[in-house]
Amino acid sequence: MRSLVLRAKTGDSEAFGALYDHYLDLVYRYVYFRVGSHALAEDLTSETFLRALRGMAEFTWQGRDFGAWLVTIARNLVTDHYKSGRNRLEVTTAEILDTPLDGPHIPENAVVTNMVNERVMQAIKKLGPEQQECVILRFLHGMSLAETAMIMGKKSGAIKALQFRAIRALARELPDDLG
Repeated sequence: MRSLVLRAKTGDSEAFGALYDHYLDLVYRYVYFRVGSHALAEDLTSETFLRALRGMAEFTWQGRDFGAWLVTIARNLVTDHYKSGRNRLEVTTAEILDTPLDGPHIPENAVVTNMVNERVMQAIKKLGPEQQECVILRFLHGMSLAETAMIMGKKSGAIKALQFRAIRALARELPDDLG
């Protein structure tokens, strides 16, 4: 990755394309779990990579992973989106039927899975903003304590404590038969 980043810093579009391919899912999942809309997540993910491309020359390692830098950009975009009041209460018909109902997707299983996921997401949304972000980064994106600490601008010990409190709060919020 380091060589790809160095090549991209010098203007190598193929290197940036490889970085895009490698980190697209990470950034998209992060944004989607923060905004809950596929269309908005796609827009903000696209803007994240556009800003990364523009700022590529200024990127310095400073002990940071390139993916953490991208997630930081995405985090700022999501924050800006909510601060600006651009979020709307729109639901497109494409978002209503996200789960395909053919092939391996049995309708009953899809309904139960969606209900469980919705219940977990509702519980996560009841957490404080820092706990939400910690849970999303650690468990939905599978980031390490160090990566989460770097993105959130905290020490690893603070992330451990934050994660512990978030898990306890989720355990109190979710029914016993959900897990």
